[in-house]
Amino acid sequence: MATASANSFSADAARALAGPEWLRERRAAAAEELAAAALPTTAAEQWRYSAIADFDPDAYRPAAAEAGSSQAQASPGALSAAAQAAALFDCDASETAAVIDVADGRIVALRGAGELASQGVRVGALADSPGGAELIGAVASGSADYFTVFNDAFTDTPILVDVPAGVEVDGVIAIRHHLGTAKTAAFPRLLVRVAENSAATVLDVQRCGTAALLVPVVELDVAAGARLGYVNLQNHHRKAWQIAAHTARVEREASLTVASLALGGGYARTRTDTRLVGRGAGGDLLSAYFGSGDQILDFRTYQDHAAADTASNLLFKGAVGESARSVYTGLIRVRPEARGTNAVQTNRNLKLSEDAWAESVPNLEIENNEVRCAHASAVGPVDADQVFYLESRGVPTAVAERLIVAGFFDEVLEAFPVESAAQAARSAVAVKFNQMLNATAEAAA
Repeated sequence: MATASANSFSADAARALAGPEWLRERRAAAAEELAAAALPTTAAEQWRYSAIADFDPDAYRPAAAEAGSSQAQASPGALSAAAQAAALFDCDASETAAVIDVADGRIVALRGAGELASQGVRVGALADSPGGAELIGAVASGSADYFTVFNDAFTDTPILVDVPAGVEVDGVIAIRHHLGTAKTAAFPRLLVRVAENSAATVLDVQRCGTAALLVPVVELDVAAGARLGYVNLQNHHRKAWQIAAHTARVEREASLTVASLALGGGYARTRTDTRLVGRGAGGDLLSAYFGSGDQILDFRTYQDHAAADTASNLLFKGAVGESARSVYTGLIRVRPEARGTNAVQTNRNLKLSEDAWAESVPNLEIENNEVRCAHASAVGPVDADQVFYLESRGVPTAVAERLIVAGFFDEVLEAFPVESAAQAARSAVAVKFNQMLNATAEAAA
């Protein structure tokens, strides 16, 4: 079986990346593990229906190596590219407490960190923070797979957002990633910690503007009584690959909302693991996704109830047109000690053309009888009665379908923790729908 490229992604290449000694050693150990590992295949249940058979690591080289020393000054062009790529999803300036711009896996600008530091909030490069070696991997290690190890080996500048106990951050902490060099690979790493009885909202915008590879890992650690809202927005190039992992740990009486919008990528996969480990913990998982052309949008979720009286609510809604395909597989697991669990898993999909397809596979694994769990999935076309109703009132068919699709997604978007990001998402969905209609009309002409 294929393994990571012996040249571009070797242990020597990992060791050559800049950073403190502990990070260099961590990368080298992960690179050795990666070299001995085989790429996953569709024979594994968690990769069923995926495009992993088409993945070729030899087609890429590390973006960090292309950029040179991590101490190098960011060019105005790199900063502009990062800002422009994120502009579609940018939240209002009045909403932001801090903004981090990242180009090709490297921080190129940081604004607002000084003001937050006065409250004890740390925002910036993990390598600059005391105790970084103990923080990275503390949440993700329980869900490690081939691609999280890949990230461990080649992440260039891990980012930390650390909120101390009792502090409520007023405003959104925004991280804007851009990968713009063809045939390169970037490995963003984000760690968000909110300590006891604290609160924060993080907006994570990712844009790969060329035929490149993005392997992000996000770790969300929510302590007792804390509240965290995390929003992930991506609009990658049609030939880009994304294989992402979002892992969360939620403690006693804490709450987490993880929301995402996925529009881009030739193959874009996100695995979301949420572990509710403290009594009374809660987690809401939201996603809206829209595929067109020959895109494959792939989502795997794991709602792990490991303590009593925990609650989770998952709502994923997607639309696919032309010959695009979406995949959703999810598991609610209720462990023996998780009495009183209340868990819901819902996935609904719209097929906007005959050639589009959506796969939806919800699952339950329940080891305690005193629980309330439910799951539902649906795949179908736009409701013909709804279209007819609008047409009968003079609304053109294309406009009617656009309105129905917008309404379909709104149940998800209105629950986003960042209102301006939800508004930008609505606009982005409308733009993509129009692009699909134009492409369909040109093909028919």
